[in-house]
Amino acid sequence: MNIIENIEKEQIAKLTDGKNIPEFKAGDTLKVHTKVKEGDRERIQIYEGICIARKNDGLNSSFTVRKISFGEGVERVFPLYSPNVAKIEVIRIGKVRRAKLYFLRALRGRSARIADDLSAQTKAKNAE
Repeated sequence: MNIIENIEKEQIAKLTDGKNIPEFKAGDTLKVHTKVKEGDRERIQIYEGICIARKNDGLNSSFTVRKISFGEGVERVFPLYSPNVAKIEVIRIGKVRRAKLYFLRALRGRSARIADDLSAQTKAKNAE
């Protein structure tokens, strides 16, 4: 293991200290609690949508969340280990066969739905 990997592991451990990052993948519905600074005040804003991509790259890991806001598709990329991401909640576990769900960008309405993975949800409940 080289020096850079050791430094990255230390930084990840420091950034995740006291933070619980759940297991999630593309197709899951997430609630991402982000810290928003307005002037001298800071508040938490919730961004809820479907995770369409996840990039696992050590300290540079990120995930993309897509939602429909006022009839328009909105995507946002969140760094996984950012101090501005306060909390990540998994609302639904989706059953998908791909790692990147970019095809959802072209779909609208009912065809853009993702089926629930009931077997994974029962496993998650049993693990709790």
